Amino acid sequence: METKSWKEIKENVYGKRGTERRDKLERDFQSFKIGVLLKKAREQKHLTQSELAEIVDKKREYISRVENNGSNLTLKTLFDIVEKGLGGKVKISIEV
Repeated sequence: METKSWKEIKENVYGKRGTERRDKLERDFQSFKIGVLLKKAREQKHLTQSELAEIVDKKREYISRVENNGSNLTLKTLFDIVEKGLGGKVKISIEV
């Protein structure tokens, strides 16, 4: 049995980079990653979702949704959560 790399599997299932389906997969992964990073940072600050929500004037359910899937998160809210809520800094990079 031939072993395939994750890259080969992604290309076989989702297509090569630049195709609509593959680009959606990459965007969805980045959204998920943002949620995981926010949850980890919150836990490191020993804050509950409710405590963080109160600091940034959001509902606990909203914080939960962001942590489970960072999509539909505005930049303003991201900055509020990270800077105001967690005392951190946001760094963004763009690749072209």
